[in-house]
Amino acid sequence: MTKRVRHEGRRNFLKAAAAVATMSSVTGSLNAEAEAGAVSGTPALGDTIAAVNLGAWMVLEKWIVPSVFKGLSAPDEYTIGKELGSVKAAALLKRHRETWITEKDFRWIADHGLNTVRLPIGYWAVMPEAPYVDASDTLLSALQMAARHKLGVIVDLHGAPGSQNGWDHSGHAGPLHWPEPKNVDHTLQVIDKLAALCSSHSCVVGIELLNEPRWDVPIEVLKDYYMRGYHVVRKHLSSDRAAVVIHDSFRPTAWSNFMQSPMYENVILDTHMYQCFSAQDNARNLSGQINYALNDRSVQLAAMGKELPTMVGEWSLALSGDTWTGLNALQQCAGNRAYAAAQLLSYTATRGWSFWTLKTEGGGGWSLQDCVKQGWMPANLSPAS
Repeated sequence: MTKRVRHEGRRNFLKAAAAVATMSSVTGSLNAEAEAGAVSGTPALGDTIAAVNLGAWMVLEKWIVPSVFKGLSAPDEYTIGKELGSVKAAALLKRHRETWITEKDFRWIADHGLNTVRLPIGYWAVMPEAPYVDASDTLLSALQMAARHKLGVIVDLHGAPGSQNGWDHSGHAGPLHWPEPKNVDHTLQVIDKLAALCSSHSCVVGIELLNEPRWDVPIEVLKDYYMRGYHVVRKHLSSDRAAVVIHDSFRPTAWSNFMQSPMYENVILDTHMYQCFSAQDNARNLSGQINYALNDRSVQLAAMGKELPTMVGEWSLALSGDTWTGLNALQQCAGNRAYAAAQLLSYTATRGWSFWTLKTEGGGGWSLQDCVKQGWMPANLSPAS
């Protein structure tokens, strides 16, 4: 099948799903192009980013990889180190890191048309600190595999000293201590070492200074950190070499006139868009979810894009169980396709997007590999037209 035909199939997929969303109902299955083998390549400056997150690889999340936590009371990576001790924890995580994401996964990503991976890391991949297990070897291996498969990499600081949100995916669930000056300074040291390392890896197309700092992190502390972090990165990576990515801290309207050109160049504002956590999200039926993804999200992203180039760094097909009430298997399959297409239509109009996550042990709407296998997502995810 030719490249032109594959792209035509993808456009038909999106158009069909958009029509379903506009009618606010799901009446049948949607036709999607199922041909894989799209050719990917490291995105050039200004190209649309089409990415997937490599979740639970270098920062554990129990719900993604429950088998790693089997027999343990630990809820996060920090506590695994405390509970098992350094030797046993190192052995456990060595096995996990060598098997969870492999060369085969990078090949799958490239073969399905994606051009980038978003790589969540903890600060212990750059500045090892007990009880965390050093992940520097895995970070280096990830960059090498991405380069072999011509994939760009956005290295995302998912876990910062003191925890920027108090959630397990920061490495340590509990109190939020990141805003303390010593932890902010420590984080800037991490960014300095990370940017220096990345300067010798041409596959790196961006560094995200901090993943999901919680909404109650003082905004003046966060903005100061972002500005300082930008200059730290630029010591090693020029603006035409890599983007500096900043997360919106769940405050999408807080970034007016922030980090503007010409003082700040190639800055991307990252926002995460899920529709399965709040009471408002869970109150929508399926057609409401699709319309919200297609229309409301487009309006929000357009507004954010007027301030800074914006990307959706995390999204999924996960929806509340209530969304599916009264729908049979065929309608649920069609609904997943329509929901996926509505999001893609909204997000491809931005600087780019990154699905959360490549895979989970349980599959389903959080697993890109499973979504493609089920036919909910097109097999060719290339943003090229």
